[in-house]
Amino acid sequence: MFKGLGGLGDMAGMMKKAQQMQADMAALQEELHSMMVVGESGAGLVKATASAKGELKALDIDPSIFNGDDKEVVEDLILAAIKDAQSKASDKAQEEMAKLTEGLGLPADMKLPF
Repeated sequence: MFKGLGGLGDMAGMMKKAQQMQADMAALQEELHSMMVVGESGAGLVKATASAKGELKALDIDPSIFNGDDKEVVEDLILAAIKDAQSKASDKAQEEMAKLTEGLGLPADMKLPF
């Protein structure tokens, strides 16, 4: 009776998967705000905490690095820790997205917009 529909049944299943993925992505977007990563520099003297969305949340600086003569070094350590945290945040977001896209058969390295 439905032979003339061809792969329409597959299309309905695909649409259902796409809708589920959309709902899962929306939930993941919210979760990424609460997932935290920590970037470090100077062997842990400077630590930057960021959400998996890349928003800087905290900065921890060991007081031993405060010396008036080392202003540029301290600034470099702070920037390095922030960049490390942002890189880890991006990696974490991609890792979480890869978990969602597995079910659809999309390539693991496919970068969807965030």
